[in-house]
Amino acid sequence: MSAGSTVATTNSTGWPKVQNQYSGKYLQPNNLLSITVNRTINLYPLTNYTFGTKDALFEKDPSVPARFQRMRDEFEKIGMRRSVEGVLLVHEHRLPHVLLLQLGTTFFKLPGGELKAGEDEMDGLKRLMSETLGHQQPDSVANEWTVEDTIGNWWRPNFEPPQYPYVPPHITKPKEHKKLFLVQLPEKALFAVPKNYKLVAAPLFELYDNAQGYGPIISSLPQALSRFNFIYM
Repeated sequence: MSAGSTVATTNSTGWPKVQNQYSGKYLQPNNLLSITVNRTINLYPLTNYTFGTKDALFEKDPSVPARFQRMRDEFEKIGMRRSVEGVLLVHEHRLPHVLLLQLGTTFFKLPGGELKAGEDEMDGLKRLMSETLGHQQPDSVANEWTVEDTIGNWWRPNFEPPQYPYVPPHITKPKEHKKLFLVQLPEKALFAVPKNYKLVAAPLFELYDNAQGYGPIISSLPQALSRFNFIYM
């Protein structure tokens, strides 16, 4: 059993009690709630990470109209598209930064993509993150993806660009469900960036209220991340 792990037991009232294996003290329900709600994430300096390059990674569709046409075709066969994206955080001078993939001068995206039919969300996210930023080397970051928590659900009601953090009341069959996950980076890692992209670190203050520059999903990350406590390592 790893250091700091806990052992769950029950008492006569039916409430679970957790006993710390080192202190021998029980944690009552309020303590359990505190552990669950008060989430802490470690942020490491951007300088801890090494960035290499690899072959270009191209989108499946040559244009936006082609993308939505493929979505229509697939919707008829397998239903709503499911996609996942990872939020990777680092810090510079104790300011949280989100790692974004930049294509051209104005397009930014989070690493991730479409899930396969029936694919598990966690497995799919790790696969997509590895395809996007992973190396085949043993010390690659691809071997150390740690998915911490869901930080957002976004829905595409129609075969069009707009997405919303809720399902509009008149929509019974959304066309896409996009789920965002916070990924805890290891202390040090090696990234391989597709040569047609740049990997940039954008500070939260630059993303905040900046849908014009980053789109509605990425610009909402400062609010979504505000519930976490950051420890600057």
